[in-house]
Amino acid sequence: MAVFKSMELVGTSGQSFDDAARSAVKRAGETIRDLEWMEVIEQRGYIKGGEVNEYQVKVRVWFKLEGSE
Repeated sequence: MAVFKSMELVGTSGQSFDDAARSAVKRAGETIRDLEWMEVIEQRGYIKGGEVNEYQVKVRVWFKLEGSE
């Protein structure tokens, strides 16, 4: 039986919501092993000069706890 733990992260990007989510997952993968799932919980954008200047997403990622199968 597998056991998972979840955590929430915030990713940002000047390009898109998709890029912001990918950057959060990529960064988490640098220090957390066995990432398996992700869910976008919230999306926000920072407006500057009447245009979207930055995209921000809150994501929840799940990873398998070591020793659980």
